[in-house]
Amino acid sequence: MHIAIAGNIGSGKTTLTRMLAAHYGWTPRFESVDFNPYLADFYEDMERWSFNLQIYFLNKRFQDVVEISRQKDVIIQDRTIYEDARIFAPNLHAMGLMSTRDFENYSDLFDLMMSLVNPPDLMIYLRSGIPNLIAQIQKRGREYERSIRIDYITGLNQRYEDWIAGYKSRLLIVDVDKIKFESSPEDFQYITDKIDAELFGLFPNQQ
Repeated sequence: MHIAIAGNIGSGKTTLTRMLAAHYGWTPRFESVDFNPYLADFYEDMERWSFNLQIYFLNKRFQDVVEISRQKDVIIQDRTIYEDARIFAPNLHAMGLMSTRDFENYSDLFDLMMSLVNPPDLMIYLRSGIPNLIAQIQKRGREYERSIRIDYITGLNQRYEDWIAGYKSRLLIVDVDKIKFESSPEDFQYITDKIDAELFGLFPNQQ
């Protein structure tokens, strides 16, 4: 089974992935950030490095999806391949930070990849307002994130909402402006109760 967590930068994907993996005994698959060879350069010069960064992410994410499909364990994934193609690349293109030629090449490659894989069994979307995202980004203090522009984060957030509005597979939305799962055991249980209902039904012991 494949569980995926989607959400904007700073929404809490990695934290929730870790907590759910511990709670259910699932195998976590985290987004590779610290070892990304393009990320720091990208935040310094987005136009120069946007295509390189997105191709790197697409390659890594497709490898993850293929490997997950071969696993017998329940895998919970921090960020999805859809976000690269439906959120980040279109946002860069719209901002003039990725050329139309590069964007069309990237999109064709993504469409080919998607013809070969299935969607997650459950998508968990962490919805967040801009003030909360900015506060969380500042709190974790990653050096390469210091230069992120607010208009960049805002554009991403709108594209997340547009994407989720049209998402057709099984979906759970968590409003992290209100649901403070990291600090509140009750809020975390609220999420696990919702997951149990989605995956196992209301009466899992009778199945």
